[in-house]
Amino acid sequence: MMQAAVLYGKEDVRLETLADPIPAAGEIVIQVQAATTCGTDLKVWRRGGHARMLTPPILFGHEAAGTIVALGKGVEGWQIGDRVVANNSAPCGHCFYCQRQEYSLCPNLEFNNGTFAEYLKIPASIVTRNLLPIPEDLSYDLASLTEPLACVLHGIARSGFQPEQVHTWPSPPQIVVIGDGAIGLMFVGVLAQRGAEVIVFGGSDQRLAIAQIYGAKATFNHHTCGEMAALVRELTDGRGADVVIEATGVPTVWERAIACGRPGATINLFGGCPRDTQIRVNTEQLHYNELTLKGVFHNTPQFVRESLEFISKRILPLEHLITGMASLGDIESVLQAMKARQAIKVALHP
Repeated sequence: MMQAAVLYGKEDVRLETLADPIPAAGEIVIQVQAATTCGTDLKVWRRGGHARMLTPPILFGHEAAGTIVALGKGVEGWQIGDRVVANNSAPCGHCFYCQRQEYSLCPNLEFNNGTFAEYLKIPASIVTRNLLPIPEDLSYDLASLTEPLACVLHGIARSGFQPEQVHTWPSPPQIVVIGDGAIGLMFVGVLAQRGAEVIVFGGSDQRLAIAQIYGAKATFNHHTCGEMAALVRELTDGRGADVVIEATGVPTVWERAIACGRPGATINLFGGCPRDTQIRVNTEQLHYNELTLKGVFHNTPQFVRESLEFISKRILPLEHLITGMASLGDIESVLQAMKARQAIKVALHP
């Protein structure tokens, strides 16, 4: 029998004793060595569910790294004891969208929750398409960041920013990132590493300090900096940003993000808002400024692989994002600490 966290509803997660998972054909079971929390887990816990990924009651958590302890019939290329990281989903590979390599739009995406547990069963589709070996010199804690960083790399690719613009434009692209959670800070680090000039808005001076470590050109606490769009225009010769990335999932902030863009800007509305929320858009600004509003969701197998490679090369000190470690029994207090913004990501060690 194993211990596992089960989500029952709004701010209702319970540690339960469940039967150990048994792999069916094509599946594997891993012993979870590290499971990291994230902003999506916090939103799901606070809202009591997720529009696409889970409906309570359900096993909880979606970022993990571990070792294989059981192989289902027909699994090839893997052995018991292998160190692995599994993405929390996999596309079907054959639908209309997969045939066009739009894998994050696959209507048959198979999601896998339950990383806040001693053991985790990995579905056959993920074993086939999104299970990767962890390099021997990479810790389980850092490897567990593969999924969120893959989402960030996907988001950057969809944002209209290309690294060659740094060399072909008369000045570096100016990109605004709104949000200082783990996702926002990952955006900052990767974009700055690729040569963009990044302006960051967040609500925590401690988190904004990490943004500075990651290469942000300027950081501002939104509690004290005044009107965001006006400040962005001041910093960009009156134009606005080339790209704006919203990473909070708050509808009013989506509207502020749109206001921060220059004519011709791409606005990446990355943070997932609550179900059935709406925003208002100035149609004149959208039309005459030729804005591109982009909703970007999840990741693809390509970016899962690029993410693990990026982490393995130690390009960014991603350990700054793991601000605590805890046992599985501490899941309730960990989520409360995240709610109070006292932690960015916590590595649970079942």
